[in-house]
Amino acid sequence: MSDSVVTRVATLVDEYLLIWVLLSVGVGLAVPSVAVLTPLSTPILAVMIGAVSLTLAPERFRQLRSPVLLTILVVQTGMPLLAFAIARTFGLSPALTAGFVVLGAVTPELVTPTMTELSGGDTALATVILVVVGLGTLVFVPGVVTVLLGASVSVDPLLIVEQLLLAVVLPMSLAVGVRYRWSDRIGQYDDLYPSVSGLMVILIIGIVAAANASLVRNGGAVLRLVTLGAVVLNCTGYATGWLVGWNFTREERIAATLSVGMRDFAVAAALLVGAGFPTAATLPAVVFGIIEMTTSAGLAKWFSRPR
Repeated sequence: MSDSVVTRVATLVDEYLLIWVLLSVGVGLAVPSVAVLTPLSTPILAVMIGAVSLTLAPERFRQLRSPVLLTILVVQTGMPLLAFAIARTFGLSPALTAGFVVLGAVTPELVTPTMTELSGGDTALATVILVVVGLGTLVFVPGVVTVLLGASVSVDPLLIVEQLLLAVVLPMSLAVGVRYRWSDRIGQYDDLYPSVSGLMVILIIGIVAAANASLVRNGGAVLRLVTLGAVVLNCTGYATGWLVGWNFTREERIAATLSVGMRDFAVAAALLVGAGFPTAATLPAVVFGIIEMTTSAGLAKWFSRPR
C-alpha cells in the first residue's frame, strides 16, 4: 500500500471518527454475532494504547507547570466517585454501577490530546496527563473497584491488574521507550499513530455494542437512565475541569476541561470484558462513547472560534 493511500485512509479515520464510531455501533447492534470477537478486546486495546503512546516524544514532558498537572490529577481521582454517585442516584444495578465506576477511573480518552490540539489547548499537558493516569490505573482502578463496589460484583481485582498490565501499562511503556530510543525514526509517522488508535476504537466499540445488542434493544427505562447518567458524567467532568482551572492559562484550562470530561470508553469496555465483569457492565461505556465523541467535537469548535 502506497504512502498516499495510507495517508488518505488515515485522514478518513481522523476526520470522520464520530461517523465511524456510530456506524460501528450500528453494525454491532444489527449483527450481534460480532461479539464472537470479544476475546480480541485486550490485544486490540494494547495496539490502541501503544499506537497513541508512540507520539510521546521526550520534549513533551518538559516545560509543564507542576501545580497545574497536580491539580488536574487530583480532580481525576474524583471521577469514579462522581460516577458511583450518579449510578446510585439513578438506582442502577450492581453491574451497571461497576461499568460507571470503571469508566470514571480509567484514563482520559486517547483522542483527548488530538481534541485539545483542535481546541487550541495545551496538547503537551493533555498528553502527559494521559500517560501519568495510564500508569496510575494499575493501582487506582483495582483499588476503586474494591472500595466502592466491594462484594456487589464478584470480580477478582487481580484480573483487573492483569488486564491493565497487558493492555495499558506494558504497551504504553514499550512505546514510550521505543520513541525515546529511536525518536527521529519513529517521529516520521506521528501523523499516522492517532489514526491507528482511532481504528482500534472503532473495532472495540463495535464488539462491545454487539455484546450489548439485546440490552440496548430491550433497554427501555434502564437505557434511558444509563444515557442520562453518561450525559451527567461527561458534562460534569467538563465543568469541573474548567472550574478548577480558573487560574490556569486558557490553553491549560482547555486541556484540563477535556482531560477530566473525556473518559476512555474503549479502555473501560475492554477492561470490563477482560476482567470478567457481567456483559451489562459495558453498556455505560458504549453509551458514554457516543455522547463524548459528539460533545468533544462541539467543544473543539466552541473553543477554537475567533474570540
